[in-house]
Amino acid sequence: MTTYSAVLRDHTFRVLFGTRTLSVLADTLRIVALSLLVYAATESPALAALAYGIGFLPQLAGASLLGALADRVRPRRLIVLGYLAEAAVAAVLATVALPVWAALTLVAAAALLTPVFMGAQNSLIAETLTGDAYVLGRSLANVASSLAQLIGMAGAGIAVATLGGRNAMLLAALGHIIAAAWTHLSLPDFPAPRHHRSEARRAPGTGLAAASWKGNAALLRDRTVRRLLLVQWLPPAFITGAEALMVPYAATRGFPAGAAGWLLAAIPVGMVAGNVVVGRLLAPSRRERLVPALIALMGLPCLAFAAPVSWGLSWPVLAAALVVVGVGFAFGLGVQAAFRDALPADGRGQAFGLLSTGLMTAQGLLPALAGLLAEALPTGLVIALLGTATLLAAVTAVARQTSSRPPAPAHLA
Repeated sequence: MTTYSAVLRDHTFRVLFGTRTLSVLADTLRIVALSLLVYAATESPALAALAYGIGFLPQLAGASLLGALADRVRPRRLIVLGYLAEAAVAAVLATVALPVWAALTLVAAAALLTPVFMGAQNSLIAETLTGDAYVLGRSLANVASSLAQLIGMAGAGIAVATLGGRNAMLLAALGHIIAAAWTHLSLPDFPAPRHHRSEARRAPGTGLAAASWKGNAALLRDRTVRRLLLVQWLPPAFITGAEALMVPYAATRGFPAGAAGWLLAAIPVGMVAGNVVVGRLLAPSRRERLVPALIALMGLPCLAFAAPVSWGLSWPVLAAALVVVGVGFAFGLGVQAAFRDALPADGRGQAFGLLSTGLMTAQGLLPALAGLLAEALPTGLVIALLGTATLLAAVTAVARQTSSRPPAPAHLA
């Protein structure tokens, strides 16, 4: 049986795993520091929230206009460029007194590159790890990302309090620079896919933006790829919308100070546990069969938030329910191999970029929609409605089990 230690023995994966974990830590520090700096300058909760999520939506434009780069340029070069861009943004924010609008614009501009270098990273993992090692590699990456976010959130508060917001931003820049240097010095310089190296130069209508649009359209036209994209986008987005309401929910319930933080930390704790258990202990076929049940596990506990106050559900009980929600996120491990196998070999980079872009976009939109709903409906009811939407996604997954793996589609245009 494949093990985590066996996956980590692969040099390429180990470099990608280590640098990405460091980057998540640095990025979390930068996001929290920027949000705190913006709030201190404006005293506007809305602008602080915008600063927190400003890097999500621009990724949609990046995937649309630049996505084909993930299959045209050597992956090491793209990944290093991505880390250096993040480092430059953090350094400028730390050293230049920009107006709030300029700071947010700078972060949004850098986010255009995220789908490109994330696509290159994920495509390399898919090519490097075969069979069940690929799923375990993704499981390990998910665990590390969740832990890095938890540590980053806690460390960001300490760093900002100790060093100040701008010095904390410099620390984030240093983290990205180390990740870039590590990648450049340790990651093999794999070539770009041959199809784009040879054909893109001479085929008409295959400029970067045109190729990106055509490639995304080809992926979305394929029924299998489209279904596997949606099943990976929608349930996490619904839960992110519910998660965004934990602070107002805790306030309306009169929970003690700090309870909202525990509620927010519960889902990542469950994600770590779910990825370890499902990824390490279950066979591939069983993971795939459990996809609908795990999606349902994400949605069902959210119904508890609609319970009347008279039921007396305490915040520790609700935090335990959210840990269960986090466990359900392991459903992705039963989908990822099928998704990889459904992709054209010459367009994997763009496909993985589209996957991460759609996820980030949905996770950026759903909190805003949830907030609007919460203006008209009780917060707990909105959380329960988002849980119900997740349960409907589970029903859809039952109807079309993701374990089927048809032949890969034809080359992207």
